Amino acid sequence: MKFAQLAKSLKEGLAPVYLIEGDDAFFRDRAVESLRAACALSNPSLNELRTDGEALKGDKLLSFRDDLYTLPFFDERRFVRVHEFYPTEKEWEPLSAYCEKPSQTTVLAIVNRGKKGGADLKKKKGVVFVDCSREEEETLCRWVSGLVRHNGMEIDGDAAPLLVRYCVRDCARMKQEAEKFRLILGEGGRIAKKDVEEYVAEDAEYKIYELTQAASRRNFGRFSEILADLTGKGYDEIAALSSLAAHFRTLAEVSSSPLSDGELAAVLSVKPYSVQKNRETAARLGREKVKEYYMRLYELSCGAKRGAYQKTGALSAAIAKIFFG
Repeated sequence: MKFAQLAKSLKEGLAPVYLIEGDDAFFRDRAVESLRAACALSNPSLNELRTDGEALKGDKLLSFRDDLYTLPFFDERRFVRVHEFYPTEKEWEPLSAYCEKPSQTTVLAIVNRGKKGGADLKKKKGVVFVDCSREEEETLCRWVSGLVRHNGMEIDGDAAPLLVRYCVRDCARMKQEAEKFRLILGEGGRIAKKDVEEYVAEDAEYKIYELTQAASRRNFGRFSEILADLTGKGYDEIAALSSLAAHFRTLAEVSSSPLSDGELAAVLSVKPYSVQKNRETAARLGREKVKEYYMRLYELSCGAKRGAYQKTGALSAAIAKIFFG
């Protein structure tokens, strides 16, 4: 289930084992707090345990499994968290047996930033998966609008998506920005697009996104403006060149792949919409041209990294290839 569905599911009861996984730290933390609150612990010092997944090897994993059956003290439940736990199939076997016959008084939450090989815990029997990956822009626009209203304010329709983009869909940062606007504009205020532009700093990741999009649109004026802003703030030319090469590599991959948008999205660990938009961009530029750009940018990037080219000259050559080649 998605993070937003967790609250509704908890009204129906707690499951014995949860996997809380995704790249949004805000969602992960909120999911953990929701489970903890649902356990209603009166004595957390006795009935709450947190451990590191790296420590659960061999006999320690078996001991941990056995400890899950420990009865709570002066509470109805125990709440056990394991952070960054990526077991192999063999290492999962003790917990697989536990999932078949779990303790009814223990809630186990495995909290991971993302899958790093090993067993696919999302598909394991008895594990309730809570997807804490970043949401699409449309969903986050609705979420941030609700957050702003909760703070006693309003936000314009064109300001919400800009705030989401500036924060690179990071919910924790959006929450901070919403609280900042309450201090700046006051309760009852309305956040306009100009307010976001004035008071919210664009994340470097978003600036790089804008840079690569300007390159693929071959909008030299906008590209130059963004690049000047980045380099003026200390962003390295090699990093910019690497980002451009990676962007055109992605365009080359999606344009030549026979997989569907959904299948390719799963392989690349992105959303199908992202694959669709990249394919549209690649089609507009032409498959061969995209491949040509990528090969030249990759050559320049590698050359700059090993010292064969000066980094400023390599970036200038890349710009010449994209816009004038």
